Amino acid sequence: MVFIKYSGAVPQADRDCLMRDLEQLRSEIEGMEDFRTGRNVSPEAPLVHGLVDLFWIDFRDAEARDAYLANTTHKAIGARIMASLDGGQEAIFVCDLEL
Repeated sequence: MVFIKYSGAVPQADRDCLMRDLEQLRSEIEGMEDFRTGRNVSPEAPLVHGLVDLFWIDFRDAEARDAYLANTTHKAIGARIMASLDGGQEAIFVCDLEL
């Protein structure tokens, strides 16, 4: 899961485009099984720290995840996401879960 705090200057259309571009990686990366986006709707707003936009990806295994991380298109999208944040690295939180 990746939690994001976008800059207020980033229009929703640009945010949606970033998420569509990430989802399209499913056609490039074998083992990228599911991609979803959402909003953090926790009522504990002070604990959310503004990280309200999120996405998560289900990978078949760690090898598929590692292929995603090494993918040049993913890296380019990641750079675009980083440029759209409200506060640099403090405005993004990454959590990998093994289920």
